[in-house]
Amino acid sequence: MTLSMAKNYYEDLGVSRNATPDEIKKAYRKLARKYHPDVSKETDAEAKMQAINVAYDTLSNEEKKKQYDFELDNPYANTGGFGGQSTAQSGFDGSQFHRSYSSSGGQDFSGFEDLFGRFGGGFGGGHQQDFGQRGSQQQRSYKGEDQHASIEIPVSIGYEGATQSITLQIPTYNAYGEPEVQRKTLQVKIPKGMKEGQQIRLAKQGQAGINGGENGDLYIEIQYQDTDRIRVEGTDVYYTVDVTPWEAALGQSIEIDTPAGKVKVTVPQNAKPNQQLRLKDKGIPHKTPGHLYLVINIVYPKATTETQQKAYQQFADAFNDFNPRS
Repeated sequence: MTLSMAKNYYEDLGVSRNATPDEIKKAYRKLARKYHPDVSKETDAEAKMQAINVAYDTLSNEEKKKQYDFELDNPYANTGGFGGQSTAQSGFDGSQFHRSYSSSGGQDFSGFEDLFGRFGGGFGGGHQQDFGQRGSQQQRSYKGEDQHASIEIPVSIGYEGATQSITLQIPTYNAYGEPEVQRKTLQVKIPKGMKEGQQIRLAKQGQAGINGGENGDLYIEIQYQDTDRIRVEGTDVYYTVDVTPWEAALGQSIEIDTPAGKVKVTVPQNAKPNQQLRLKDKGIPHKTPGHLYLVINIVYPKATTETQQKAYQQFADAFNDFNPRS
């Protein structure tokens, strides 16, 4: 009898076997945005989402990928790993899941996002196996595995805090001991001043315990959303500010709206593009506050009228000895 792989995870993600980890990650993100059940109109979106979760979980893990590649190259080998028809033996530990969230006030904060952190023991790991071997002899209980996830939030929440409604797809076992994914919605209070990478612990919201054992905990790691104007590094915030050529050349005072609120600053005379102004302690208000860095972006107006064109010509005449390509 010929043995064959039940699934080709490379085909599920649409990547080649020599794809780099970054290419695998990008392919997963693209598919996750397409098939996330909260936004997709596909009738099989949830099944597709679970399939790419399984594929990404395997191909993004060096050891799992190595075993999976071995089985692809050796289809007759009976390794008990990824081959065959049993999902429980397929290497699926459910360590990837998705979330969408919105504020308690109903404002949408970008729907889905990807790359939740890995669960410590997947679907219970050794606990379930040990219970299966000895359950008939002694009814021991086990605490559920702690689980880990990461979410992206707008930088405004770092300054103000918020209560978020977060929907997770969480791997678990059903009553028959088979792995499945359940959806769970939680209200999570995110205090202001969270440093990027810092975790919020939700007690007993992790994987269910076995044989009456208490649930594990859920740890949610905070990441801030990058935009075309804002990025966060730790507690430091980098904010791009548009200025006119004359504001940059003359060193004029400007008032701007920043993540930390309205501020008045003086642009350094003859400021250059990407030059930074540091506003001390105006970053994420952590116990040790970060800094807010204003990144200068010089914007040149279009000359659409004769008067504006003449103004540019006068500017050119005034600087006729300036050659940026010399």
